[in-house]
Amino acid sequence: MRVLIAAEGMIPEVSPAQAAANRPWPSGSCFCLLNVFNPYPFTAAPVFQERLKEIVLHNLFVAAKTLQDVGWDTTVEICPGSARKGINKFAQEWRADLVMVGCNDLGDLGRLLLGSTAQAVVRHAPCSVEVARPRRGTGVSARQNGMKILVATDGSEFSLSALRSVADRPWPPQSSVKVISVPEFILFKDPSYLVTHEVKDLGKASIEDAKLSVAAGVRILVGSELKVCSDVPVFEDRPYRVILREAETWEADMIVVGSHGRTGFDRIVMGSVAEAVALHAQCSVEVIREQKSKGLEI
Repeated sequence: MRVLIAAEGMIPEVSPAQAAANRPWPSGSCFCLLNVFNPYPFTAAPVFQERLKEIVLHNLFVAAKTLQDVGWDTTVEICPGSARKGINKFAQEWRADLVMVGCNDLGDLGRLLLGSTAQAVVRHAPCSVEVARPRRGTGVSARQNGMKILVATDGSEFSLSALRSVADRPWPPQSSVKVISVPEFILFKDPSYLVTHEVKDLGKASIEDAKLSVAAGVRILVGSELKVCSDVPVFEDRPYRVILREAETWEADMIVVGSHGRTGFDRIVMGSVAEAVALHAQCSVEVIREQKSKGLEI
């Protein structure tokens, strides 16, 4: 597995690299820590620009050491340009399977910064994306007490691909996964063009459909080493808020979603659920995207 970690080079940021180092990965995985360095403000001061590049490189090597210390093949790269476009371009050229971007968004400023870079990566990356946030609690490693992974499915092929990805990958011992599906009709409980019994019938059908989606997800996970549970939440709110509430209640370490839903939105408008979850979650979020170039060896 090829994992690209987009790192902030002006500070010795280690959180995405530490998050990666604290988890098992498929045998033979390799990592690249990337900083997209914007040279344009410093073109008139080349000495200052070179000094900043030296600082960035030093900090990347510091972050890379956390992965190298646990035995992973890790390189560092700097490329010029805009981070919003450069990360995705490098991911395509490097044939990444997963891009990890850091996010310590404890307030409005953090979410603004997430929107400027990580949101662009979530929308347009050629592969899966993880928005990595610090682990809950007292800093205990996932290797020590496992992870709690919440998978939200709508029954679509994209959601099933996300579930297969979770089932096929190694996770820390004692890790557990919870599969949920949000009934689609919950938000339309009282449309004026429907009579009462039609509303009830559609509501029941939506809940039954969600139960089928959850059951399909559980079947995919059976046989993995993960402890599996499931639920169909029926409280009424926007789907992404329901997912976030479930993650908070269950104290999830990570939320996993597919990159598209049944509505067939393309990447630009996929944000109605997956992007909103990635933006507002208090834990890490992985958006699984199937790569189009099936013939490429990655």
